[in-house]
Amino acid sequence: MNHILALLVVNRPKVLSHISGLISRRAYNIDSIAAGPTEDPRITRITLVVECEPEEIEQVENQIAKLVDVIKVTNLTKEKSIARELALIKVRASSEKRSDIVDICNIFRAKIVDVTRGTMVVELTGESDKIEALFDVLKEHGIIEIVRTGTVSLQRGPEAAKHNGSD
Repeated sequence: MNHILALLVVNRPKVLSHISGLISRRAYNIDSIAAGPTEDPRITRITLVVECEPEEIEQVENQIAKLVDVIKVTNLTKEKSIARELALIKVRASSEKRSDIVDICNIFRAKIVDVTRGTMVVELTGESDKIEALFDVLKEHGIIEIVRTGTVSLQRGPEAAKHNGSD
């Protein structure tokens, strides 16, 4: 089962490496990892999607929380949250097939962000299942290349994964 963890960490080199190393040493798989600055430039937010059994995730959370540079760990799988991913898909697009691809993009609410003589690049933001469904439909046109951001997630409502300390 996949679990989404939101981490607040001190913004310094090697923190991401320490976290991913800890998880891999415990033989858990990181399905996706996304990191970026927060509203406080001293703090980075990392969204991890970790594949492990439900009874193992608490141990993973506790181990991550023990790392020196980790400020807070929140399991968003247990919370009401919004999870999204961004994908760019380069697909073969002959002039005869372009209108079909445009129709598919409209159904999925995807954007066409680049067009050349023989290709189109499609951008889609959404849940992983939606992105996988678009891949399946575009396969018949010939997917050339795919790039994905990994999952990012926020808890719904007024709560925020903020640092409560006095840094």
